[in-house]
Amino acid sequence: MSRSSKYDAVIVGSGPNGLSAAILFAKQGMQVLLIEGRDRIGGGSRSAELTLPGYLHDVCSAIHPLAASSRFFGSLPLEKYGLEWNFPPVSAAHPLSQEETVLVYRSLDETLVSLGIDGSAYKRLLQPLLRQWPKLITDLLGPLRIPSHPFSLAQFGIPALFSAAGLARFQFKDKAARALFAGMAAHAMLPLESFASASFGLVLSLSAHAVGWPLPLGGSQKIVDALGAHFEVLGGEIQTGWKVESLDELPPAEVIMLDVTPRQLLSMAGDSLPAIYKRQLNKYRYGAGVYKIDWALDGPIPWRDERICQTATVHLGGTLDEIANSERTVARGKICEKPYVILAQPSLFDASRAPDGKHTAWAYCHVPASSDFPMRRQIEAQVERFAPGFRDQILEAHTINAQEMEIYNPNYIGGDINAGAQDIGQFFTRPVPRWDPYAVPLKGVYLCSASTPPGGGVHGMCGYYAARSALKKEFGLNID
Repeated sequence: MSRSSKYDAVIVGSGPNGLSAAILFAKQGMQVLLIEGRDRIGGGSRSAELTLPGYLHDVCSAIHPLAASSRFFGSLPLEKYGLEWNFPPVSAAHPLSQEETVLVYRSLDETLVSLGIDGSAYKRLLQPLLRQWPKLITDLLGPLRIPSHPFSLAQFGIPALFSAAGLARFQFKDKAARALFAGMAAHAMLPLESFASASFGLVLSLSAHAVGWPLPLGGSQKIVDALGAHFEVLGGEIQTGWKVESLDELPPAEVIMLDVTPRQLLSMAGDSLPAIYKRQLNKYRYGAGVYKIDWALDGPIPWRDERICQTATVHLGGTLDEIANSERTVARGKICEKPYVILAQPSLFDASRAPDGKHTAWAYCHVPASSDFPMRRQIEAQVERFAPGFRDQILEAHTINAQEMEIYNPNYIGGDINAGAQDIGQFFTRPVPRWDPYAVPLKGVYLCSASTPPGGGVHGMCGYYAARSALKKEFGLNID
């Protein structure tokens, strides 16, 4: 490729958002170049043999309820390029003790069985919102704007403004339903006492019933490989192994789309950014980090409750109070000895992940930003708590701390896999409070990363909306 080439759009970064932006431009018949710093596209959706030969692990994301809900992904023929989803019969499991496990089925009524006296309250909370899910998710996976479905959003917004801990205690009487909601909400990487943290618990609970929590057969790499293949069929060009340090090194283009965080934008744009915008970007807040383990296992995890083998996703952390303490401790910059753990066991539903009779699993917990503290002992203790004998199944393990997570993916500042804190102050207004959060005050430059609305998750909607904004402003094209 000649550096003097002229493109309609150049996209830097090939995660799901960069690929989505690239595809939207290519669908308009434009000349598009996608640049990736590593030797393979993917961002947070890569897969690799991290432990032993023949054991395929998802390096970052593994389970994808938001991908299954994504309006943009749903509009693309990704199955033509090998993307195939598996939907486990149970969306998620939350063990509480040897005798008690909450199982979240696609069926709302089946789920109520695990919730005892709180079954009716759980149904009252979620059933009206489930009916509105297609409308809700359109407004929730998008930037701040006049909602397309204001009544549905208002119906969601009233309980969503609670703290997760507050809503769980107000809505439910028993520990099972409270713990279940806490486990859902804790994905947000926020203290459960945070204002509006209930919104995350509601979205993930609703997605578990509305679409399920699927995994891609062959690993998360299959998502971006399918997106990349579709982009190339549309005429797009991909160049890997090019780590962009400055905007000045990019080839001429009408539009530059950056799948990066504000910190990289500040470094790449230098003094060309207006002083006020630079000050705003410097105030952008990143959240907690993660510590992650991948295991090659001699057999399936020996859960006390064998029903947990019906799901690929397990929340480990015990009660609402235990999970709230874990997230509160991390927010205070400390290590929790009994962390809330998110665990995935994909090989139960995808034989390609491990040799015959063997298995893989991964788990992560939240840690203070940029922590290098080794959490393997604490994470494995939480697994062993509900699956005695788990350690005996481990053949090999691969760990990555928060500092190493940022080295692996520069968008994960301090190990923050959401590319910025997703609290109420930074949810719709990320990275800065602007009516168009994607447009950078430089001619033709746009941000399209998870540092823009709607934030973290594999759904591609940040890239989609950023590209829509650029197509309208730079080319006068209105894309629905």
